[in-house]
Amino acid sequence: MAPPLSRSRPVRRPETDTNPWPATSLLGGLPREIRDEMAGLGRRETFEKGERLLREGEHGSHVYLLLSGWYKVVARTEDDREALMAVRTGGDIVGELACFDALPRVATVMAAGPGVTRLIGRQEFNDFLAAHDTVARAVMRVVAGKLRWSTRRRQEFGSCPVEMRIARVLGELMRAYGRPGPAGTVIGVSLTQPELAALVGASEPSVHRVLRTLREERVLDTGYRRILVRDAQELSRIAGTGPDAPLVT
Repeated sequence: MAPPLSRSRPVRRPETDTNPWPATSLLGGLPREIRDEMAGLGRRETFEKGERLLREGEHGSHVYLLLSGWYKVVARTEDDREALMAVRTGGDIVGELACFDALPRVATVMAAGPGVTRLIGRQEFNDFLAAHDTVARAVMRVVAGKLRWSTRRRQEFGSCPVEMRIARVLGELMRAYGRPGPAGTVIGVSLTQPELAALVGASEPSVHRVLRTLREERVLDTGYRRILVRDAQELSRIAGTGPDAPLVT
């Protein structure tokens, strides 16, 4: 008679750390326990396309932790137009400067589509940073990255050719928010050509001409508010950067 089968103990699978945010974002770079705690701060607020979270010039005492959606950071120009300065997505934070210096907002932040956020008051935000050195250092890196971006816009973009400026911005957006696919990397940021022109500091006709050339050379494809990078290596060559260049957005 065959010996009885021994019962094997069920194998306990390790818990997977499901991180819904880009690794380059504030939340995406934090340990799971801390980011879960941070994502529960404040109160939940939802926004629809075109609604404004923060307004340039207003005083505020809170930050927004972005959980989902896309958001545009715009500022008034000398001729009273709104120019796109940056884009933010789920995992990022906006409005943190006012929590540090209590001065008016330096830009307006608006939703580019449906999104979910957490509104966190100044005291709760600062107390959380004081209790978590990891988060405080991460927020400092976020602030430093934004400063580097604005500084580089002033120093380099005035002298760089339009093609190089566009390649650098698209490369940074690709590394921060790109989604790899079979044909290349999709930049999931909803940008119009006028907004891209404002972001790189160039005229709309110049941007249109450069994008057409890049399409013809099979470096990228463009559609309605969609950009597919087919040849990241060539894009990096045009930008004068390596594929692993640091992010400054």
